Amino acid sequence: MTDEQSRETLGALTDVQRSRIDFARRDLDYARSEDLAQLPTAGHILMIERLRTRLDDILQLIDEVAGE
Repeated sequence: MTDEQSRETLGALTDVQRSRIDFARRDLDYARSEDLAQLPTAGHILMIERLRTRLDDILQLIDEVAGE
């Protein structure tokens, strides 16, 4: 799915759902931009926990949307 198609699909979502997706995208972009070799161990742990939380939230969002 292209970004254009995904934006069209987002039209059926609530503002809160769109916000959740936006937060997940921002966290993923941040994780991709980080120089992992420069992060301390605690930084890796925090990044992994943040991404795990976002993944869980997005999976819940998919369940919400699919259940509608």
